[in-house]
Amino acid sequence: MNTFTEILHSQFTWWQIGELFLRILFAGVCGVAVGIERSTRFKEAGIRTHLVVCSAAALMMIVSKYAFGDVGSAADPARIAAQVITGVSFLGAGIIFRNGTTVKGLTTAAGIWATAGIGLAAGAGMYIIAGVATVFIVIAQFIMHKVQIGIDAFSASRIQFTVVNDGVFRQPFLDFLKERKTRIAETRMEAKENGEITYDLILQVPRQGSVEEITAYLMESDAVKTVSILPET
Repeated sequence: MNTFTEILHSQFTWWQIGELFLRILFAGVCGVAVGIERSTRFKEAGIRTHLVVCSAAALMMIVSKYAFGDVGSAADPARIAAQVITGVSFLGAGIIFRNGTTVKGLTTAAGIWATAGIGLAAGAGMYIIAGVATVFIVIAQFIMHKVQIGIDAFSASRIQFTVVNDGVFRQPFLDFLKERKTRIAETRMEAKENGEITYDLILQVPRQGSVEEITAYLMESDAVKTVSILPET
């Protein structure tokens, strides 16, 4: 009976395993590069989403090319893997939804797709590749949670308030937001007959900041009549 080590080496040598891992690593780096560009432009799919998708695509390509060498030419197991990838893609699509101006669930959907690739690798007997890909994606996700760039460094908040003297209020408020590196993602305004203006804003607030600080500023302003923090719609 073959030992576990012999089973692990039945397909690849350690050098070959290392080279395959480099493919996954290189794909992840490329995904990060594209993700940084997208994230700094405040697009919904950021660094983590691009990293996971690119790494998972490399893993699935490796499975497609090298996992079925022990199967005769009469069978076509690759078509099963293709169906798994397609099916899980539809499952991931059900997790993605729009919440106001933001899109939620992209990274979670990418993670499910990556998990399908890991499962395919494990099922094909590529145990080390599956394990290495798992460790790489988990560590990369953890690091990306700590090192936030572009849109990943912001959280969306919706705030509504009524201004009684817009001419006095507007520019100091915009300067206040600029000092705190808060971006206005969406603006709605409703002017009333008595001269009051109701603002409905979607703000992208730095994660080290706080929407409560903005609310406190508004409540202390003599030009503001009412303030409300609302859920995004």
